[in-house]
Amino acid sequence: MIYKRENPYFCSMLSINNLSYYIGGRALYENASLHIKPKDKIGLVGLNGTGKSTLLKIINGDYQPSKGEIQKSKDCTIGFLNQDLLSYQSDDSILDVALEAFKETLGLQAEIDAVLKQMETDYSEEIIHKLANLQERFEANEGYTIKAKAEEVLEGIGFATKDLVRPLRTFSGGWRMRVMLAKLLLEKPSLLMLDEPTNHLDLPSIQWVENYLKTYEGAVIVVSHDQTFLDNCIETTVEVSRQTLTPYAGNYSFYKEEKVEREEIQQNAYENQQKMIKDTERFIERFRAKASKSNQVQSRVKALERMERVNEVVSDNISVNFKFKFSKQSGRDVVTLDQVSKAYGDITILDNTSARIERGDKIALIGANGKGKSTLLRIIDGSEKIDGQRQEGYNVVKSFFAQHQLEALNVNNEILQEMVQAGSDKTETELRNVLGCFLFTNDDVFKKIKVLSGGEKSRVALAKTLISEANFLLLDEPTNHLDMQSVNILIQALEQYEGTFITVSHDRHFIKGVANKIWYIEDHEIKEYPGTYDEYMLWRSQQDEKTDAPAVKKEKVTKPKPVRNDGEVNQAKKDLKKKERELEEIEDSIMKLEEEKAGLEKQLADPAVFQDEEQSQKVNKAYEELRGKEQSLTAQWEQIAEEIQELQEVVS
Repeated sequence: MIYKRENPYFCSMLSINNLSYYIGGRALYENASLHIKPKDKIGLVGLNGTGKSTLLKIINGDYQPSKGEIQKSKDCTIGFLNQDLLSYQSDDSILDVALEAFKETLGLQAEIDAVLKQMETDYSEEIIHKLANLQERFEANEGYTIKAKAEEVLEGIGFATKDLVRPLRTFSGGWRMRVMLAKLLLEKPSLLMLDEPTNHLDLPSIQWVENYLKTYEGAVIVVSHDQTFLDNCIETTVEVSRQTLTPYAGNYSFYKEEKVEREEIQQNAYENQQKMIKDTERFIERFRAKASKSNQVQSRVKALERMERVNEVVSDNISVNFKFKFSKQSGRDVVTLDQVSKAYGDITILDNTSARIERGDKIALIGANGKGKSTLLRIIDGSEKIDGQRQEGYNVVKSFFAQHQLEALNVNNEILQEMVQAGSDKTETELRNVLGCFLFTNDDVFKKIKVLSGGEKSRVALAKTLISEANFLLLDEPTNHLDMQSVNILIQALEQYEGTFITVSHDRHFIKGVANKIWYIEDHEIKEYPGTYDEYMLWRSQQDEKTDAPAVKKEKVTKPKPVRNDGEVNQAKKDLKKKERELEEIEDSIMKLEEEKAGLEKQLADPAVFQDEEQSQKVNKAYEELRGKEQSLTAQWEQIAEEIQELQEVVS
């Protein structure tokens, strides 16, 4: 949804004036300016390395500008959530850490407690008056509600009520970051700065933070790669590009459309100016030696010197033409789960649930953290022990991407070397093309893995996954550490992928771009919605509006496994071998047809054939005949693959 703000007038709360900031000899900012008003909701966007996080640290006072100044009003308070807070530790409970947001109120509470202690022996009028004054100030600060507020915010961003008393030290870095976010939200600074706040949040928590920020009374600056999050909670987009800050008066979707229009105008202006410059230079060159034209020549020379040059538009968008290659095509059923249960001690993840993944499924597995999404992915992979049955289909070739695979990269390898060792048959040129899709160009491919950032390592691991020639991909949070450009590249790659995949992700822009089915875990069961994410959300909202009583859950009946005698099993083994030979013969025939088709495609692309109508029709006819044969053989292949799967069940 595109949102354009009305842009009401407010006095600036914080002004960035002619800011320049240098790292070594490189200018990160050059004479950049920005004015932030009291209720602005700003999204800071741009490619990695352009200086978004650096700008927040300059505003916060962590870094000093090389030139220029930052002015802020006397009543401007700043709260800054950044990744450095991951290392913060405390033995206090997370509720007490969040309550530190109310320092003044907690100080009043301590004074009240001290006065009450004193009143055990001193009943003087002065002490009673002091207590009444403190209690009046405590109530004015809404001191009796601060605990409830802290609990509401902590539970809103995903903490269970029972966990609020646990020490902060016992939580992982991502959960500690949530506590620091809760503390900042409770402090309510007049300028709230959030650097990648969704990195450690699940989908319900992201949506809660969105709703909170929409009604936040102060100003907000957000750096985020989550495009849907930006669309839902900002009103102004500021692009960091070419050492400057360019504001757009709308949310991220508005910015994308407006940028296209601006770039079109700029490119037209550039081309017109270039034409004028060439015409002027030709005039100067032609009449330079003529005395009668000397004044006109000098006038044009000075005009060129004074001219403010329009820059050519350099597009940040990258189109991906990523050709996937399968060594094998999977059967119709990729993975089947039947009456599966999984628990860790007293914690039940799945209970007697079933599901099926079919060839061509593009599944997004969504939901809150702690529901078992990654566990389910490992169950589908076959690497997690379960109660129940997991059946993998015929000719399934898997490739599993998860964050721990970043650690499996050989840190002493160069990027290209790591790709070569991934085991595909691609040439160096093909691998370079793949790496180019993931923003590794020219000499970048010779960088050592050990010098790469987390995002760069993610891109290498993803590239390795996609060249594996697998026909079934399992992707666990593939967009973590990726910038917007990289996420869009991954979406384009998966749109061209003709195999099957299931992905766990909290990135709604990514899910919208790739999924044709939605899975979620509810009541320890795998539930499926057979449509896109937008369709699922519409259906979900309609379900929430229904007031009908919930349907009675049907009791599941476990099907007994049929008992086979030796004769049936032996016959099945013979039939299985026969069917496998038939399948191989069909595969060989399909490969030959594909080679013939490739030859005809080359002929069709030949200008000589294209211009010869009779020859062109002849080649087209032969091509269509081959396509018909291929479709017929593919149907036979699918039928035999299903028969083989049934025979394998009998044999096993």
